[in-house]
Order: sequence, then structure tokens, then C-alpha cells
Amino acid sequence: MRIAHVIAGAPMGGAEAFFERLTLAQHAAGEQVLAVIRADAGRAARLQAGGLVPVQLPFGGVFDFRTGPGLRAALAGFLPQVVIAWANRASRFAGRLRRRGAAWPLVGRMGGYYDLKYYRGCDHIIGNTEDIRAWVVSRGWPAERAHCVPNFAADLAGATPALLPAPPGAPRLLALGRLHPNKGFDTLLRAVALVPGAHLSLAGEGPERLALERLAAELGLGPRFSLLGWRQDTGALLAACDLFICPSRHEPLGNVVLEAWSAARPVIATESQGPAMLIRPGETGLLVAKDQPEALAAAIAGLLAEPARAAALAAAGRAEYAARHAPAPVLARWREFLGGLALPEAR
Repeated sequence: MRIAHVIAGAPMGGAEAFFERLTLAQHAAGEQVLAVIRADAGRAARLQAGGLVPVQLPFGGVFDFRTGPGLRAALAGFLPQVVIAWANRASRFAGRLRRRGAAWPLVGRMGGYYDLKYYRGCDHIIGNTEDIRAWVVSRGWPAERAHCVPNFAADLAGATPALLPAPPGAPRLLALGRLHPNKGFDTLLRAVALVPGAHLSLAGEGPERLALERLAAELGLGPRFSLLGWRQDTGALLAACDLFICPSRHEPLGNVVLEAWSAARPVIATESQGPAMLIRPGETGLLVAKDQPEALAAAIAGLLAEPARAAALAAAGRAEYAARHAPAPVLARWREFLGGLALPEAR
């Protein structure tokens, strides 16, 4: 198939990382793929290293007069059989072309609970969870044009462990994500304060950095907490930790849970939408209530005290990843879905 993917995302983020994984995996599997991205040197370099040469456009606001014509020219030159627009802005730009008579079917890809006004030009919407699909239908979108195909995570097993800044012998906790209130990292800091000796490494960047640094100081965490900034070596970080924690207040899916499973790390998560859907409590991970540092601390301390139980959770998570969230099964589902929509031939 000739598949065009369009994204106007941020330099870092779960959806953006999956965009890169999916486009490169489809290319490696023999599909003809066009990647249209918001201008970003890092993303362009990663795609080029995998054999794709992306089209880079501004994807700006009301005074952006380049993206519309640039996107139209890129798609006209590629002749896609299907176009996938990732999230709101890309769906708005691509939707304008579709409404003006473009022949290719347009799929709006949603990784959250977004305003459907941006998807008016789309023929179909695809969510990465059944809950997102159900939410779209509940907002009036036709059920026959709403679909679910999950994400896959790269297989991170066997990475060489990174050197985490934990004191020798300290239990090593890891969390990953944008430093944003939705991620609940303030709750995690309060929980770590209740687990003597444990060290937390937090890899991410965002608007909450200063607030988290202040809270860590107020809690007296000192050398038991380290902010690592944005990191690309997720596999190495996971390989170095004892427990992975996802404390989100709002998490539509939880790519980080899939990554931790792939690396065979025991997972503790809060009962936000995605993790609650993914995790079978007590089997593939532990779930605790949101915004409850005492409950989160008890779960952390309990697993640290029972390494055999932690190992069993990690093994079950790895098995779940291999069966449902590894590249091969998810790529097969994407191909089946897109094959049912694609034009019989590019035109």
C-alpha cells in the first residue's frame, strides 16, 4: 500500500514516538510510506536513519500560508491510497483537502479524547483504545466509521542498563513522561517520601519541572530524587530500574506501560483510563487509586519486599506485550484495517 502519515506534533511525546515507530515499521515491512511532519530536525534525522525522507512543513496558525499548499503538493506527488492524520491539527489540514475533493480516504488517528470538530473532513476515526472508540461514538460519530487498533512498543528487552544516579544499594524507581499535572508526578514524589531509602529517577521535561523540584525539596528527598530531562535511551533506563511507576491522573493509553512490559520490568500504575484497561491487577502489574500517595507508597514498598512477586509480574507483563503489543501482531492489525479502506490503486 501507499500510506501517507501526517503529524504536527511536539518534539517529544508518546504519540509522536509511536508515529515514528509505526511509519518506520511499515516501511521496513515493505509498504510505501510518506511521512509529513512539523519541521523538526531530530524527528527528521530519526526517520531518515530508518530509510524515510520526511516532508517538513510549519503546521502553524492562522497566518501559516505554506502548510496547506505544501501538504497538497506532497500528497499529490505521492498518490496515497490512504492518508492517516495524527491528532487535531494534522486532521484539520488534511481534512480541508479531503473536503475539497481529494480522492484518498482520510483516517483521523486519536490518542485521547479530542474535540471532534477537527475531524469533520475525516472518513474514519481510529483510536488506540476501545474506550476512545466508544467515546467517539458516544459523541455522535457513526459507529461503523469508528475503529480501534492498539499501539505497539519497541522490544526493549536486553538493553544495556543505564547508570542511574541512585546511591549504591538503593531500590531504583523509574518514571517517564512529560512533566505535566496530568502525569501525577507530584503524587509519586509524596509516595517516595514514604518509602525510606528508595530512589526515584524521573526522565522527562515540561512545565512542572520547577514545581516538582520545589516539592522534592519540601519533602526532604535530597539525593533520593533525580530529574534526568528528556531521554531517548528508554530501554537502558528501564533495564536499570527495579520498579517502573506510572502515577498518571489522566492517561488515555500508557505507552510507558507497554515499554516497561517489553523490558520485563514490574509495573505499578494508577487507575487512569489506559493503564486500568491494560493491566490485569495482581497479574501483569499493580493498580492503585489516583492521587493517593499512601496507597502508592504501600504498593512500592510491598513489591520491593517481595522480589519473587515483582519478578512474576514482570514475566506476565512481558508475555502480555509479546501477545498483544509487540510490532508483529499490531502491524498485522494495521494492515488489515488500512487494506479495507485503501483505494484499489493510487490515482
